[in-house]
Amino acid sequence: MRRFFDSLFAGPAKSAVSAIKKRRDELAGLPDRELKTIATEAKEIDEVMAVTAVVASRLLGLDLFDVQVQGALALTAARIAEMQTGEGKTLTAVPAVIWFARNTSSNEPGVHVMTVNDYLARRDAKWMGGIYEFFGLSVGVIQQGMSAAERRHAYACDITYATANEIGFDFLRDQMALYPADQVHRPFSVAVIDEADSILIDEARIPLVIAGGDPDSESLACKADRITRTLHPHHHYRIEEYGRNVTLTDTGIHAVETALGCGNLFDPENFEKHTAVQDSLHARALLHRDVDYVVKNGAVESVDEFKGRIAQDRRWPAGLHAAIEAKEGLAPQAQGRVLGSITLQNLIALYPRVCGMTGTAATQAEELRALYNLDVVVIPTNRPMIRVDHPDSLFRTKAEKEQALVREIAAAHASGRPVLVGTASVEESERLSSLLGDTPHAVLNARNEEQEAAIIANAGQRSAVTISTNMAGRGTDIKLGEGVAALGGLYVIGTNRHESRRIDNQLRGRAGRQGDPGSSRFFVSLEDPLLVKYAAENAKVAHDPESIQRLVEGQNLDARKFLHKYEGVIEGQRQRIARQRQAILTGEVECGSETERLVALTTIDDLWAEHLAEVTELREGIQWTAWGGRDPLHEYLTGVDVLFQNLEAAIPGEIARRLEEALTNGIDPAQRGATWTYLTTDNPFGSWSERIMRGLKRKFAGRGR
Repeated sequence: MRRFFDSLFAGPAKSAVSAIKKRRDELAGLPDRELKTIATEAKEIDEVMAVTAVVASRLLGLDLFDVQVQGALALTAARIAEMQTGEGKTLTAVPAVIWFARNTSSNEPGVHVMTVNDYLARRDAKWMGGIYEFFGLSVGVIQQGMSAAERRHAYACDITYATANEIGFDFLRDQMALYPADQVHRPFSVAVIDEADSILIDEARIPLVIAGGDPDSESLACKADRITRTLHPHHHYRIEEYGRNVTLTDTGIHAVETALGCGNLFDPENFEKHTAVQDSLHARALLHRDVDYVVKNGAVESVDEFKGRIAQDRRWPAGLHAAIEAKEGLAPQAQGRVLGSITLQNLIALYPRVCGMTGTAATQAEELRALYNLDVVVIPTNRPMIRVDHPDSLFRTKAEKEQALVREIAAAHASGRPVLVGTASVEESERLSSLLGDTPHAVLNARNEEQEAAIIANAGQRSAVTISTNMAGRGTDIKLGEGVAALGGLYVIGTNRHESRRIDNQLRGRAGRQGDPGSSRFFVSLEDPLLVKYAAENAKVAHDPESIQRLVEGQNLDARKFLHKYEGVIEGQRQRIARQRQAILTGEVECGSETERLVALTTIDDLWAEHLAEVTELREGIQWTAWGGRDPLHEYLTGVDVLFQNLEAAIPGEIARRLEEALTNGIDPAQRGATWTYLTTDNPFGSWSERIMRGLKRKFAGRGR
């Protein structure tokens, strides 16, 4: 099978497409009734592709171009299809989704089409739904706020459109169900991922969390904030290289110990106080309002660094989020304790078959192959790409760069060309807006997402100037207004180079859509974050942002591989406990009574939550083992294994104890407190490898005092 698929993307690719086109032409003259009969029986790839092409033309007036057929074939071959903006990825997926739905087993039914937000899930399911129904396939869609019954119905369909986050949160809730009927998922089968690089790389390590229990006390965070407010950089603390870690100086350690009255800050009994101070210091020194987060409606809202949007339901780890709230003087939100968690990377790994589409994947082909065993196929554009990508304009200072930006934007506006300016943060978008003065323009950032549709609708019109964060850099379709093509099309300007070339390429991709004219240029200064962070230790490429990006991408890949080793053991433990729990849930392991079954399930859930807390504490402290020459990874894996052995040994006895208590005191084990879900970040200040390798000497200096 693999050999057959490989042939599709070598010389025979054109012949495969030609055969499908020939069959499409044969079917085009059939009446709907005969075509539907063929559709309901079609299972072979070429037949499904050909019928889909005819049905799409009849129902939607959309022609399936040769390049879209190539993209669909890549999906059926379990690959990532790189297709440029405006090439019709939504329709491209349909014949592949139909083929997958027809070829799933009864044990693993259904196809999940993952989108990046609820709107696209709803839109695409409705838009393409008629084609699926013509084939006799049912289509469901998952949206935030749906009831369990609605979710179960949607997942029971042959095809389900949903965000990866919603699928993951439902999975976590299923892992805590007390009755089989409470679970909404069927066994996972196929995942077809839109914007695959975003989900598989940018967001892959973001843990999805289900939490519950009593809210944590936030008084310690407030106390730590009062202390760190009085500390001064350089004197009390130092921000280390890359700006990803902050450490107390000897003077700072003494000041904190005096304020807390705790003695040696590094003693084990001061672990919570030390952690709270460190979180507060991170929040104050490394996380910046209107860059990393915004304050909206009295709450801290995280800004997605890759998309420039509010990251819905995302929080930093408990102590850090509380520290940011204390820093901003906001009422703390309930955190509770973590009951279960899974990263998107581990969620995707649960699917036997995975494929995806995106406009930018080729630069990350090595990582996709290494972590997911997914090859990238670059699909040509339907029409020649004529966008002109100019070399970067490099400036010595940020001020010089901004002056040049204002002149460039004003000149383009005067010529009538629409301009899209991609900025790195809310703060930068608003600063540039103020510098533009009398030049008419619109600003799109995380503060005004509700105006996005109207702003984007005008962005391609004559003389339009749109200043945006990365919100306009992915999935945004900017159509040219009348006469704009003759002026050169959309002019895309980037005000910074991102650490990832893919993010820059996504911004470029807003211009040159479907053969339209357009151009792009990045304005870069030696004071930009990318060059400040990395150029110093890479002097040979100090003035070459793209070379720096390649180096950083390699470092990030190494870090993700390193982190995968850390979390792989926990995921294996989760799966082992989940199998044991599911056997009890479904009655495969016979419990003596319903009460015993419920007690067993709730006990496993509670002990697993305690295990996760212990693992978190172990991981927080494991960086100290680098001191003295010990291997942190070995120490961590050994420690986690011991903790898990203790967990499994404790389960039977704890079930027996709780069962006796329930029977004696008439406790109903089915009565549980409220739970809630959110996203967090495992890695707010750089990789754990960096935190292990750097910045430890200062911490340990305090121990000898």
